[in-house]
Amino acid sequence: MKANSPEDETARDKTAEMAQEDDHLVRLIHGGVLSPGYRVDAGTWEGGRWLAVRWVNGEPLWKAFAPARDGDGHHTRPRLLGIARTWADCLAHMHAAGWAHADVQPTNTLVMPDGRAALIDYALACGPDDGPRLPYRGALTHTTAPEIAAIVLATSDDVHIQAEPAADVWGLGASLFWCWTGHRPVDYKDDADRMEKLWAIAQGTTISLQDTRPWPFPEFEDTITGRASPRCRRTAPPPRP
Repeated sequence: MKANSPEDETARDKTAEMAQEDDHLVRLIHGGVLSPGYRVDAGTWEGGRWLAVRWVNGEPLWKAFAPARDGDGHHTRPRLLGIARTWADCLAHMHAAGWAHADVQPTNTLVMPDGRAALIDYALACGPDDGPRLPYRGALTHTTAPEIAAIVLATSDDVHIQAEPAADVWGLGASLFWCWTGHRPVDYKDDADRMEKLWAIAQGTTISLQDTRPWPFPEFEDTITGRASPRCRRTAPPPRP
């Protein structure tokens, strides 16, 4: 269950975002991407909006990868590959229908007891024939694709960026990198502001996986570093802020 918190002065109001996610869920279900049972119901209350979706019995990706960061156990390799494969399958269904999730990151993926990945949170998704919507300006900085970072830097906050599947592919690889190695894939200071981080990401240079991996796993490393040909329009990054 999601609901906005109008009395919480420390949180931004998500009324419009929840309305947008509900619209996305309806369209994704109609397009056969999501099962009809995923969206339970939605509505308004005196404080704004609420949205209920099916409960996914899973653990956060970071926690699911914890044993792999500690060492190469007996079931570790097939488990990592299985998570990556089923996560990619979830995204492939969206991409085939002309959608991009646009917020691929560890907290939006849960690993179920059988080892399959489940994708959640469709509020920022970019779909075909989108009507009026909140401008998409990237999501979690650490898993933002270079092409999205470059456009954010080159445009004003009210410009909508239509994310494409290639940005999801980057986010998938960046999330796997981060959760397996314990390091974010692009090098920047923790206290840098978002624009500085996006500038570093826009350069397209990542930290060496061989220098940060907890142990060698060539097959999984190839999965992390392999990228589809970018289809999102590219903009040269502006001068460093």
